Amino acid sequence: MNLLLDTCTFLWVLNGASELSPRAATLIRSPENDVFFSSASAWEIAIKYSRGQLVLPERPERYVPEAREARGFSPLSIDEESALHVTRLPSLHRDPFDRILVAQAIVHGLAILTPDPLINQYPIRVIW
Repeated sequence: MNLLLDTCTFLWVLNGASELSPRAATLIRSPENDVFFSSASAWEIAIKYSRGQLVLPERPERYVPEAREARGFSPLSIDEESALHVTRLPSLHRDPFDRILVAQAIVHGLAILTPDPLINQYPIRVIW
């Protein structure tokens, strides 16, 4: 299965946080699944870090790629098709980062690992 991590899911994996659902943790660890981390999430992390809203053990430009690579998550760039697909989404979610993740999931046929109930309203597979 091809999985896309929501930003919070990625951070919870890195921190071993109890908020990560057992099902999500199992799917992430399974070698049968390909796990993707969007550059949109990297951007969101960088913004929150810069505003002092997110504490990381080191600067995000070093921490994020090293943590992603160490866990074997594949990077997913924001492509033109996904960016433009956002215009086709209903206005269920106002967060632009979540909207691009939804568009990427649709365009690339990915299931999103997220606890966000608003994302669950879009025509994509949400697993938590």
